[in-house]
Amino acid sequence: MSKTALEAQDFERDAAFKNALHGKTGQNSNAFMNMMGKNKDAQKLAVDEYFKHWDNKAAADETDADREARRNEYATLTRHYYNLATDLYEYGWGQSFHFSRYSKGEPFRQATARHEHYLALKMGLKEGMNVLDVGCGVGGPAREIAKFTGCNVMGFNNNDYQIERGTAYAKKEGLDKQISFTKGDFMQMAFPDNSFDAVYAIEATVHAPSLEGIYSEIFRVLKPGGVFGVYEWLMTDKYDNDNPRHREIRLGIELGDGISNMEKIEVAVAAMKAAGFELEVNEDLADRDDELPWYWPLSGQLKYMQSIWDFPTLVRMTKLGRGIVHKFVGGLETIGFAPKGTQKTADSLATAADALVAGGQEKLFTPMYLMVGRKPVKA
Repeated sequence: MSKTALEAQDFERDAAFKNALHGKTGQNSNAFMNMMGKNKDAQKLAVDEYFKHWDNKAAADETDADREARRNEYATLTRHYYNLATDLYEYGWGQSFHFSRYSKGEPFRQATARHEHYLALKMGLKEGMNVLDVGCGVGGPAREIAKFTGCNVMGFNNNDYQIERGTAYAKKEGLDKQISFTKGDFMQMAFPDNSFDAVYAIEATVHAPSLEGIYSEIFRVLKPGGVFGVYEWLMTDKYDNDNPRHREIRLGIELGDGISNMEKIEVAVAAMKAAGFELEVNEDLADRDDELPWYWPLSGQLKYMQSIWDFPTLVRMTKLGRGIVHKFVGGLETIGFAPKGTQKTADSLATAADALVAGGQEKLFTPMYLMVGRKPVKA
């Protein structure tokens, strides 16, 4: 069977699983009800397939073989993660699945948009450009960047449910002629060489099994002179994999965020250069001397709240709020209203939240290492 036929077969399988798990909830904006409405049998399969990579595996016992197994199954791991976590993300965070820098007096949603605008600014995105969003989620950044710059955005994703939701949101905002979505594996995109004026990725390429591999594929689909901008999740130079606490933090982040293997900053910078990019910007924005840390929404500390409108988001992230959700969802599972595994998924996100805060406080991790690279006109 040809590669094209195999891909079509895989796409049909994924679409069938999406329909089995989510039904028609992709068109419904109520994330909580969507969470409750998943098919129980399909949910169990997704939970089993995802958590097999971490169940009964302590940080101290992690081996190179464990990491290699996760890398080998990155596509399935990521797809099932977002089948489980997308509704929880939307319910607790919003439709842009990323962190941001924050200024005093700046509401959460405004900071989110500003972070997206900043990437578009550093890349020089302009009206009419054809831009690829790699790992687009449900299209929150794509919609914001399309409105901000006037560019045309194609969202690229391997999760059918997110594509369905992103398409519905774009249509609702009247952006369906400016934004489109397509399904695929970002390690082997089905676009011809030199297809796009620009490519960006916001906290998405961390899911790749190889940064050099994904950056090289992005380089291929960029036109000569085109630009690639990325906010990358990376461990900093302070991270020591032989340190048990450091490793526990990394694994907590990977477990709760669907990541097969997180790298250090030096690996990402080297990967950009190896892929062929001329690096124009590389900076850890999390290392700037901001009064408000990037992780404050996860910290649950009400002292950081900038607006009354931040309260619902922040209170969900406090330990008390997460504890209430844990018991509430557990109760719904017990009576059969919520599918089994919803509580386990929520708990894994809580584990990641604590690990992210610890990683940020100890300067071991950054979710916003900014790199902007250009494809030479003559490669």
